[in-house]
Amino acid sequence: MTRRVGVTALAASLASACSPLSMFATLTPKDAARTPLRGATYGPGPRQMLDVYAPPKATGAEPVALFFYGGSWDSGRRADYAWAGRALAARGFLTLVPDYRLYPEVVFPDFLDDCAVAVRWAVENAAGLGGDPGRIVLIGHSAGAYNAAMLALDHRYLKAAGVAPSVVRGFAGLSGPYDFLPLDGPVTRRTFGKAQDLTATQPGRFVTARSPAAFLATGDADTTVFPRNTRKLSAALREAGVRVEERHYPGLDHSDTVLALSKPFRGKADLLGHMTDFLKSAAA
Repeated sequence: MTRRVGVTALAASLASACSPLSMFATLTPKDAARTPLRGATYGPGPRQMLDVYAPPKATGAEPVALFFYGGSWDSGRRADYAWAGRALAARGFLTLVPDYRLYPEVVFPDFLDDCAVAVRWAVENAAGLGGDPGRIVLIGHSAGAYNAAMLALDHRYLKAAGVAPSVVRGFAGLSGPYDFLPLDGPVTRRTFGKAQDLTATQPGRFVTARSPAAFLATGDADTTVFPRNTRKLSAALREAGVRVEERHYPGLDHSDTVLALSKPFRGKADLLGHMTDFLKSAAA
């Protein structure tokens, strides 16, 4: 991303496969959850794999959450977000954390195609893991929030993967870049510059009255992806009559909004509680 909506060195380090995040993932206290599957393949490529986290006790067909991590569409590992998967599972979601192909292997829209196929895997396999394939929610941070928003709003990707868009009952975007035209930085240019229709890269273009409910959150201290991105997408959804919960957390920066899902940083803001309460209601 650019400076205007982009990824700083700090955010990149916290949203990629670098050693600080790997160390955090290894050492941080984690929520109680079951891990029925690790390294399940949803496609033929080495990046097309996912891990599954389940609530500590099976209580029936739980709503299904897919968590897409950020990292400028050029970095990230699902193993470094096990704590996020476990946090969501502990709140009652059968949770999938997929890897997806990254730059320079792919550019827009190939990583969205991967995420859509991961949703298809969830639809096909959730029931056998204790989830409800008809109640799916998408969650993402930063670049992953963009991925979640695009899948939820632009139905072409799910349809191409053989998924009925109606199974997505809601989505949550944390500090997402939803409005980044013109392409004025190296990350956006290399990732989206080959798109034939640049307006089709923007989630807000696809908002309709039938769009799923949205939880959109940002920190008011975010200078990486500015809060105006959250305000603008929230306004478009609200104008279309879509249910939206828009949260601006005082003092939180770009990385804080995802770290607030973890046990050590949960005291900064009850983002996890706000988000999961909203998504459970949307998936009811």
